[in-house]
Amino acid sequence: MTNLVFILCAVIIIFVFIYRKDTGENVYKYISRQARNVYDKYAPYSFKVVREKVKDLGQEYTPKQYAIQIAVFAISAAIISYLYFYSLLVSIIYVILAVSVIPYLTYLRCKRLYSEFIFEQVQVYTTNTIMEFATTQSFVKAVEGVYESGVLEDPVKSDVKMMLDLAYTNGTIEQSLEYMNERYNFYMVKNMHQLFLQINNEGSKDAGDALENMSQDIDMLVENVYRDRMDRAAFHKKFLQFGIVLYLMIMLVQFLLGSETYLDMLTEIWVQLLLHGIVAINTYFLISGEKYYNEDVGAE
Repeated sequence: MTNLVFILCAVIIIFVFIYRKDTGENVYKYISRQARNVYDKYAPYSFKVVREKVKDLGQEYTPKQYAIQIAVFAISAAIISYLYFYSLLVSIIYVILAVSVIPYLTYLRCKRLYSEFIFEQVQVYTTNTIMEFATTQSFVKAVEGVYESGVLEDPVKSDVKMMLDLAYTNGTIEQSLEYMNERYNFYMVKNMHQLFLQINNEGSKDAGDALENMSQDIDMLVENVYRDRMDRAAFHKKFLQFGIVLYLMIMLVQFLLGSETYLDMLTEIWVQLLLHGIVAINTYFLISGEKYYNEDVGAE
């Protein structure tokens, strides 16, 4: 317990030092500005684009939420590592490691939100193009109507504009479809484009029924994707609870062995290595679960 008090004191000292170093400016803003500078310097361009879109969607964490996340990770790491090793130095190292994981978790979260946004935009594009075609009987005119309706957002909107430019420049839709298929690797996009290419080249008389069936398939796919999201969210909550319980199993071990016996065992290097391995495995388990939860969302 004494060492834990030292950790809290160290955090307070660091906070005061930063405040005194940057007198007259809100410490919170100062830390946020420094973190932003590091992000701007080292973050990959693709991630910057994704995160900017997440901000535009209003789903980016506020600085306050990030500060709370950092505090939760730091305090949790301090408590858990102290329960394992009863060492101030080890706790500080684990606090630093825990906080350093936050950028990666932010990256995963932003990718998930961006993936969900793209899927929704693709669904809007395909569904509305089929509906517009029923009126215009022209694929290019249908896509043009969707573009001008304002239902699309960048980057899909810009890609649809490029698609139209290619169609008018070449006089055919083949290159336009190839461009869009390459940009958005979804079955519903490729299948719809293939059907429209067939209609354009062969003048299919059964286009109405075929497009109606495709529209129903898209609706069913979207329903399945949203159901999968809800299932993932429920699983994610239980998964995190289970992961935390795994960390706290050390309390049960100490209860069974007794505190004095456990402290005596900590003097053995192999015991410490074993405990570090347990923490590492549990952490890998949690991070892998987070990666699974945030990836391939909206995929078909």
